[in-house]
Amino acid sequence: MATEYPTDLKYLDSHEYIRLEGDTATIGITAFAIDQLGDVVFLELPEVGSVLEKGTTFGSVESVKAVEDLYAPVSGEVLERNEAAIEAPETLVEDPYGKGWLLKVRTSEAIENTMDAATYSALVEGSH
Repeated sequence: MATEYPTDLKYLDSHEYIRLEGDTATIGITAFAIDQLGDVVFLELPEVGSVLEKGTTFGSVESVKAVEDLYAPVSGEVLERNEAAIEAPETLVEDPYGKGWLLKVRTSEAIENTMDAATYSALVEGSH
């Protein structure tokens, strides 16, 4: 069964997504990544005001199967983190592209090395 990937997002091969609105990037992890993890039990995210550096880890998501690092798709300052998802990590499973977002980051850089929904879908659907 194919998973739907919203077309207004940009995707990374490390399974994070970005929704850019002005200079604010909303970052989350894809339904594919969540499906691979299984039941998410713990989420670690940086504090508001932290500065992310593109390509470095900014937190982790833990499931009953594994702990996976999260990688920053852009550099910038953390404006907001999803406290509701930290309190109830199952939100990631239930609504990864809506209520299951992770961070909102102010960035001034161009979003590079990302894929559109069709390209990402082809990548992950081919990996089953």
